[in-house]
Amino acid sequence: MATNPVPPPIALTIAGSDSGGGAGIQADLKTFHQFGVHGTSVIVAITAQNTVGVRAVHLVPAEIVSAQIAALADDLPPAGLKTGMLASAELIRLVAREIRSRQWRRYVLDPVMVATSGDRLLAPDAESALRDELLPLATVVTPNLDEAEVLTGGSVRDPDGMKAAGDQLLQMGAQAALIKGGHLRGDDIVDLLVVPGMTRRFTYPRIKSNSTHGTGCTLSAAITAGLAHGRNLERAVEDGLSYVHRAIETAQPLGAGHGPLNHRVSP
Repeated sequence: MATNPVPPPIALTIAGSDSGGGAGIQADLKTFHQFGVHGTSVIVAITAQNTVGVRAVHLVPAEIVSAQIAALADDLPPAGLKTGMLASAELIRLVAREIRSRQWRRYVLDPVMVATSGDRLLAPDAESALRDELLPLATVVTPNLDEAEVLTGGSVRDPDGMKAAGDQLLQMGAQAALIKGGHLRGDDIVDLLVVPGMTRRFTYPRIKSNSTHGTGCTLSAAITAGLAHGRNLERAVEDGLSYVHRAIETAQPLGAGHGPLNHRVSP
């Protein structure tokens, strides 16, 4: 007698759409699929972009964002979720209210502020809203060096500065902080996972590649998927970093600028 298969965990991404398919909602859903979770999405912005840069950004009206969240909460509530590009203070506050009111857990905050191309994706007046509203809800926050500097107001240019920034982000309310060191100089990339009472250092050899568009989105989505599966944070981070490293390593050149990762690699 046939038995019904166990349904996969549900993972939610709340972020912007990338028309080039390398970052944002598109990267998140590809990553969710590879990690064996059912991906759902709430689109908060539509971007016109390619591997060279962002040409235009259109924010989705707040009532439509709220309706998307309500539709999923009523029928497909997530076992883990992440936020990426949120663009405005209004949308940040709306998403924070929804996460709090629905008591959603296993939340990965990717504080998207600047695209790989250098284009700014978060309005300056929204930075304080992100710090005050979303950071205290985060299971883990995943800033790169520039984003860590914006969030903490300090210099983050070496592993000591990364550790200090992680400690400060914990004091600001996050349960954990993964400070990404991709912008450090040197032959190795160093990432630091800072949790209360412990810091773990992850080191990978630097890969010379222009296929780095969407690395932050992909990593945070991979961590979200791991958490949705019930894995502990350290395991989810380790799996996510390994996946991103291999996705860069095996990527084929696409476009004239920073191309996408190879999301087809196995976790």
